[in-house]
Amino acid sequence: MEAWMATAVTVRKPTNVSLDRALVEEARALGINLSQACEQGIAQQVSKQRAERWLAENQAAIDSSNAYVEANGLPLARFRQF
Repeated sequence: MEAWMATAVTVRKPTNVSLDRALVEEARALGINLSQACEQGIAQQVSKQRAERWLAENQAAIDSSNAYVEANGLPLARFRQF
């Protein structure tokens, strides 16, 4: 579960979404709060997209760091206790 959670002071924006009819009927039959379920799903997707975007934006630096370590070893390896 993501660290992000909606709170009582969160400003809500009424939104219309189109969902599969059978899925909505089953969710209602199971007592699932559609607004909360949609919000949680969107929050998960936002978190996933942010992580993917961060990785893409920083991939060159990560590759450079990995190449340095591969060529030269860890900079502070001599201080390791294990």
